[in-house]
Formats: sequence, structure tokens, C-alpha cells
Amino acid sequence: MDEKTARREIVNIGRLLYERSYVVSSDGNVSVRLDDGRIVATPTMICKGRMTEDSLAVTDAAGRALGDRRPSSELAMHLLIYQERPDVKAVCHAHPPHGTAFAVAGLAIDQPILSEVILTLGCVPLAAYGTPSTDELTDAMRPLVKHHNALLMANHGAVAYGTDLWQAFDRLETLEHTARIAILARLLGGSKNLPADAIEKLINVREAAGYLGESARCQACGYLHETQMTCPSGDRPAPTSYYDQSATNGSGKIALTREELVELLTQAVSRGER
Repeated sequence: MDEKTARREIVNIGRLLYERSYVVSSDGNVSVRLDDGRIVATPTMICKGRMTEDSLAVTDAAGRALGDRRPSSELAMHLLIYQERPDVKAVCHAHPPHGTAFAVAGLAIDQPILSEVILTLGCVPLAAYGTPSTDELTDAMRPLVKHHNALLMANHGAVAYGTDLWQAFDRLETLEHTARIAILARLLGGSKNLPADAIEKLINVREAAGYLGESARCQACGYLHETQMTCPSGDRPAPTSYYDQSATNGSGKIALTREELVELLTQAVSRGER
């Protein structure tokens, strides 16, 4: 993408983020990686709904400013994603209310409840809390970026990325829409997950159609729902099914199904009564 087009699209996306209340005040940041490796990014301390094309910052691939505009202090998050994902050309970070509610509750968006989401986005893991604009945040995100196209950041917000800015925005919007549906479903008594065979079919369809490749099969991990999910890093093979419940979560903890957990608790109570 050329710089002129990137500037125009960042301003348009920034206005959409603001109008849809995905950001307020000077929250959030957006960037595009140009064909020559430079990065056009939203500047520090500016409302995304009131940007102009001239107000944007340009940096080199290492994040060093190439003009008098300073990029967002959270550009390091974008740089990490670009480093880990050569296919990514644009990043959107925002605080959409429903998605961020999951993040502050310590929950991933990982329940397989919507076929369209499995096809186009996959589950959205929760990265551990890290202070914004520091290595703590990027260190927490690093193991997840290669295998997911959107992340939640504990007590912070959400970030989505793609081959162009509109795809990044669409993924952020899908994240927020899914979170809202999940919350509403819980108010109605809880959601019902798709069965394992249906999920496997959807994964095969998305790979055949080119929506997501095999590297995204980490998105098919099956850790306990309604708890924080920590996906395995790229250093070891990932589970190939949402219902591969035997995998550990990368921190040495073992994930159990609800039935297995109930059985263990029942056994513990029985032993205590003897």
C-alpha cells in the first residue's frame, strides 16, 4: 500500500472506531505497514475521531519517527505483530466495551458458539496483564500472535490485525460482536457450544477456502470454558480440536473438562467424609 492511501484509510478507520465507541478520548491506535517497510501510525494523544491525514506519524521498521509527528506510545505492540507475522500489513488496537469486559473479567473469547466466527476469526485468547507501552505487554502477547488474528489483553483491551486495514478492523468488529452475543446468551441462561464434529468440519472448510491456514489450528484449543485460556506457544504442536482437553496450557497446568472437574471434586468430598 502507498502512503497516501494508508493515511486516508487510517483516518476513516479511526472515525469508525470512535463513532462505534470502540475508543474514547485518545484511546487506541492504528497502523499500516507500507510496501517499503515504513509504518504509518496514529500519533500520540489524539482522538481517533478527529484525526486528519496530515496528523499521522511515519516511522521506520524499528519504530523511529521519520518526521515531526510522534507515533503512539503503544507502537511497540504493532511492531511485535509485524515482526511475528510477515503476512500482516495493518493493526487495530481499541477498547470495544463488550470485548474489553471479557478482558477485565479475565476471560478469553474461546467458546465455539458461532460458525461464522470459527470460519473467519477463531477463538480470541487472553494475554496476561502487562503495563501498556512496556515490554511486559509485548512479552505477554508474543506466544499468541503467530497463531491468532486477534487478542484480548487482560485489564486493557483488544487488538486485531490482518493483510490490510479493513480486514484488521473487520476482525476487531467480529470480536466485539461475538463478545456481545456471548454476554447476552449468558443472560438468557448460557450458550450451547457447537459439537466437536461440526467444529472440525468448519476448520476444514476455512482452511480449504483460505480463510485461515493450518498455523491457526492453535485456535482450536479446548481449555475450560469460562476460565482464562492460555494457548500453547509455537514451540510445541498445538491441539487440533476444540475438544482435545488433555493438553496443558503452557504454564504446566492441566486443562480439564467440566465433567472431569466435577468428578475430581466429588472424589475429594467423598474422601473428606470418610
